[in-house]
Amino acid sequence: MLTAHTIKILQSLDKKKFRQKYNLFLVEGNKIISELPNSNFKIKEILSTDPHKLDFPGIMMTHISENELKKVSFLKTPKDSIAVCHIEPEKKITDQNIQLVLDGIQDPGNLGTIIRLADWFGIEQIICSEDTVDFYNPKVIQASMGSFTRVNIVYCDLVEYLSETDNINIGTDMDGENIYQFEKPHKLNLILGNEGNGMRPETEKLLHKSISIPRFGKSQSTESLNVSMAAGIILGQLFSSEK
Repeated sequence: MLTAHTIKILQSLDKKKFRQKYNLFLVEGNKIISELPNSNFKIKEILSTDPHKLDFPGIMMTHISENELKKVSFLKTPKDSIAVCHIEPEKKITDQNIQLVLDGIQDPGNLGTIIRLADWFGIEQIICSEDTVDFYNPKVIQASMGSFTRVNIVYCDLVEYLSETDNINIGTDMDGENIYQFEKPHKLNLILGNEGNGMRPETEKLLHKSISIPRFGKSQSTESLNVSMAAGIILGQLFSSEK
């Protein structure tokens, strides 16, 4: 059985300040949990309604009831198991040939999807502004579907980083170069701005090039694309010449 104190601590991990206080975050569901042993993330304990489905030698496994699972899960429909994991120490930024740079992304679902896209395209690093949503947020972890274990996510002062990087800084703009005619530089940072406001002016000043996704619909009435949708379209086109 879980003690009331343990339940209270686990429930508090939906908030960044408590994740930082306890240096812990949660991963839910056997499918995503099974990605953890091949990553750098250390598991403190696994809570499961059916521990026999997980074979993790050397990891503390606690058998919990369905009712206890509901109390500590952040999902509407709780899954079989929850892994309590240690937060990794922040890593240093080392420029990769292609990186995603996020300027003030606020929606956890968007960040999780962008992490998944990065993993799909083999992008190993995402650089985030300090006010981008915390990637240890349970909704981000869930939306990334395990991809967070393979993508290095770093938070920093974006203006400082973008001023010093050797990569070409590329952002999106309605008046930018058509993505379908754009020639991909060898080393680039693809910068994606806040869902409602786009990039900050100080970030925009550091762009070397701007690109746009043309609309083909006859009505031309759609104002903009969701940021994770736009990221998928741009990455698909940037990598189209790779195969």
